[in-house]
Amino acid sequence: MLATTTSTRDSGLLDTLVPLFRRQTGIDVKVIAVGTGAARAMAARGDADAVLVHAWESEKRYVASGDVRDGRLVMHNDFLLVGPPADPARVRGTRDVVAAMRAIARTGPFISRGDGSGTEQMERALWRLAGIDPTRVPGRDATGQGMGATLLVADQRRAYTLTDRATYLAFRERIRLVPVLEHDPHLLNVYHAYVVNPAKHRRAKATLARAWVSFLVAPATQDVIGAFGRARYGQALFVPDAGKTEAQLGLK
Repeated sequence: MLATTTSTRDSGLLDTLVPLFRRQTGIDVKVIAVGTGAARAMAARGDADAVLVHAWESEKRYVASGDVRDGRLVMHNDFLLVGPPADPARVRGTRDVVAAMRAIARTGPFISRGDGSGTEQMERALWRLAGIDPTRVPGRDATGQGMGATLLVADQRRAYTLTDRATYLAFRERIRLVPVLEHDPHLLNVYHAYVVNPAKHRRAKATLARAWVSFLVAPATQDVIGAFGRARYGQALFVPDAGKTEAQLGLK
């Protein structure tokens, strides 16, 4: 049982990795794609065997609590702000995400996931950096859904939203939203995989989970991750990171 983010599902990455893992090991993976917050909660209840998530600061708390262990750095991509082509906040092409959030706060609308996901945690961190109370942003609303669904709602409402790059590229042909800000260092989006700790959660199938985590960081799988999306989108959706350290990626 893998608890993971909606971005790994909506991007199509797991549709490639899970069958490959099954062919190599004979192990079936049931994927539960929810926000990172919900995935961590599943681990804390012992309702999953492995997790693949992207919210580094909160992940560390679950490691410290003993709910998960054997964490491995798997890959990264980045977040970007997307919005309507008319760009009422006039932020398109800028590089300062804090200034962009302040500009969006003056005009709105903004659609949040509102699901405790790593993406929502990043959004809230950006509002804090900008000194903005998000409840006062005109037209800000929350979907309570995953990234793909949130992109569709933002598109319908001609609103801004924060998205991971992989899901945006996977949905790009279905929406009119365009990137208005990208490549700010604050927008790094890093994924780790963990085993749910069997010493704390006896139902956890730690042997199978370790096989999955080892598969994700194996050189051949890292090559698959590094190539994923390139043929269809003209760019890879994720950057493989096995063997790197968090410090090398700028995480503390």
